[in-house]
Amino acid sequence: MDYLSLIKQPIEKDLNDFIELFNSSLTHEQTLLSEVLAHIRKRGGKRMRPILMLLMAKNYGQVSSVTQYSAVGLELLHTASLVHDDVVDESGERRGQASVNASYDNKVAVLVGDYILSTALLNVAHTGNQRIIEYLAELGRILAAGEILQLSNINNQEIREDVYYDVIKQKTAALFEACAAIGAISANASDEEVQKARQFGQNLGIMFQIRDDIFDYFDSKEIGKPTGNDMTEGKLTLPVIYALNTTDFEAMHTLAKKVKAGTVNKDEIAVLVEFTKQQGGIEYAEQKMQDFSKLCMSYIDECVTNKAVKEALTAYVDYVVQRNY
Repeated sequence: MDYLSLIKQPIEKDLNDFIELFNSSLTHEQTLLSEVLAHIRKRGGKRMRPILMLLMAKNYGQVSSVTQYSAVGLELLHTASLVHDDVVDESGERRGQASVNASYDNKVAVLVGDYILSTALLNVAHTGNQRIIEYLAELGRILAAGEILQLSNINNQEIREDVYYDVIKQKTAALFEACAAIGAISANASDEEVQKARQFGQNLGIMFQIRDDIFDYFDSKEIGKPTGNDMTEGKLTLPVIYALNTTDFEAMHTLAKKVKAGTVNKDEIAVLVEFTKQQGGIEYAEQKMQDFSKLCMSYIDECVTNKAVKEALTAYVDYVVQRNY
């Protein structure tokens, strides 16, 4: 059995219910809005975040309507943030298909993102759980703050690993953290259990982002973004940060400054990518993933008693580390 089948096994019916509820929330009678929402629904994806929420609810009790509305609300919030991020980043592609702003225009993308965000709030309101509503609202603030931090970091000439983690914790890791915590809350877990679930989600999210960042140093059509795209956008990720901070090669530091200034070209990015590989940047990032993987496995060993859920979460961690797209 493959990783994804193992991960979904304990919550297969719940996941199907989630997908039906999520897709129904992304529908509208208005022609243009309906067309754009259908375009977004085609992305699909593996639903790793709602799967995590469903598994955490299953671990601490059962998947309920509160869990489902929470999962839909969070996934819609994430979807809205991606639509807006593509406008900010001027991205032409998302998950292997044209972005909303590329297919239509920035005005449509911003307005559709706003519509999806409001739909997220409507769904989470259906939970009737004040704690979950506040958590999702705070998540929206954190994601926006993380995007602004990332933009401001482009102008920061310092190249620091701790800043890299600060950005991740307010972007990708915040989503995984929220999924784990809200899933536990929806099943009436104790405050201590929620806190442990929350930390597990953060560690999982950091690991997920490091793997995503490693992809950017290799050619792959499956990834849905070109190699070196992060550097094109002015971003220096963990592998190159390590390589730069463990060498005094002035020419590479000069290229890194050009990345942040937005003046670097494709050939220079290729040089910086090759330098990163030669200096062990990829191996370093992979070791960091292993470190976070051990923390995740400690949580699973100590806090997950349901055998099927334990196997699913173990497969989830292994999948995040070993996935190739």
